[in-house]
Amino acid sequence: MSDLALEPMHNAPNRPSVLSLAIKEKAALFAAYMPFLKNGGIFVPTNKAYRLGDEIYLILTLLDDPAKYPIAGKVAWVTPAGAGNNKSQGIGVHFPSDESGTRIRLRIEDALGAAIRSSRPTHTI
Repeated sequence: MSDLALEPMHNAPNRPSVLSLAIKEKAALFAAYMPFLKNGGIFVPTNKAYRLGDEIYLILTLLDDPAKYPIAGKVAWVTPAGAGNNKSQGIGVHFPSDESGTRIRLRIEDALGAAIRSSRPTHTI
């Protein structure tokens, strides 16, 4: 058996992971939204291991909106398996500073309204 088959491909392009998230309820949106990030962000439950700074391509669906929002973001938060306080394993995806990031941040903040200032616990803090 050749050792060559076990070596990683160093010249392979590093493509962003593609994740999909559908949030159907306002309470779930509140729990997932990350307003403390500069451009806003969203918590995505996942069992896959990610590192801070990893590029993520997220397809986000919100509440009863039929639109799918494509987001090219970066991992800005990691909750590992077995984290305390019964927190779900997953990542926080920081929205980009471009028009798509601004659009989704404003859409989420509009949907949450005054609830955005609530002190209820979220998936992250």
